[in-house]
Amino acid sequence: MYNAKAYSAASKTSPLARTTIARRDLTEHDVQIEILFCGICHSDLHYARDEWHDVLAATYPCVPGHEIVGRVTEVGADVIRFKSGDLVGVGCLVDSDRTCPNCKEGLEQFCPNQVLTYGGPDKHGTAPVTYGGYSESVVVDEHFVLSIPANLDPAGAAPLLCAGITTYSPMRHWGVTEGKKVGIVGLGGLGHMGVKFARAFAAHVVVFTTSESKKEDALRLGAHEVVLSRNADEMQKHAGSFDFILDCVAAEHDINAYINLLARDGNLTMVGAPEKPLSVAVFGLIFQRRSFSGSPIGGLAETQEMLDFCGEHGINADVEVIPIQKINEAYERLLKSDVKYRFSIDMASLKSE
Repeated sequence: MYNAKAYSAASKTSPLARTTIARRDLTEHDVQIEILFCGICHSDLHYARDEWHDVLAATYPCVPGHEIVGRVTEVGADVIRFKSGDLVGVGCLVDSDRTCPNCKEGLEQFCPNQVLTYGGPDKHGTAPVTYGGYSESVVVDEHFVLSIPANLDPAGAAPLLCAGITTYSPMRHWGVTEGKKVGIVGLGGLGHMGVKFARAFAAHVVVFTTSESKKEDALRLGAHEVVLSRNADEMQKHAGSFDFILDCVAAEHDINAYINLLARDGNLTMVGAPEKPLSVAVFGLIFQRRSFSGSPIGGLAETQEMLDFCGEHGINADVEVIPIQKINEAYERLLKSDVKYRFSIDMASLKSE
């Protein structure tokens, strides 16, 4: 084992602070990565403050971060896909059982024995649980390491490992292609990526927002139209016309207003995760054979496909780069949606401590 600098939370009420953590030595299949940038996901905040206790109870100290971009510094003896100096990424998973039907289909995100990048069981015994990317380095099995296209900005590429694949995967699954009409509900960290992907797929893109101030930005990001969702007349104009709607809102809202915008056989997929259950009027689904679903991240192959697609189309997340020393301030701003549209931590700032 070796020691690495990191930022961790000691309890659910503690601010994140500088610490030292143990990282495992390389096995024959491992890749050691110097972390250059790590995106901040709202999940990081939920976990650090133990707000998902009933679903994923936090273990302290916790080191969040699952949007990792870095350089390979060393590889194990049997590693064949990577070499020192390669620009790589690590997303939400660092292991799975690899034998279940989901894994065999390349759907590791549904593996019942998946290992999350932080807060998962550490089968190597290095720490009580896995530690994430708010650190200077990490060691990961090569199967869970991804290639980052050289033309992407590393800071803007980091959020692709979560926000990117979370929005890309359901669009691919539900067949978003040229000529489809696609709605994006909510223009935040997830929503802004949804707009970029839908536009790159050559769909007709409509953004739904409650904020008049977001209209200009939605158009800049690639939307063809912007609808103020509180305006009943604007909503009614689009009734029954969407092939696909991606709902990125994590707050309580009227889901039926969007289900009614779907065309026959249209789908609405949730990637936002409201704390309270949403009330669904079933007849809105039945009469037009509409469907209502949810989606997490994608598998490893699909995530690499997404990264390659971003490389081909020059797609990065819109980020505000911060030093690690501003992590607690960033969490408070995240709660106020005060970022356009994702924070990316410059991990070089950790070296000065």
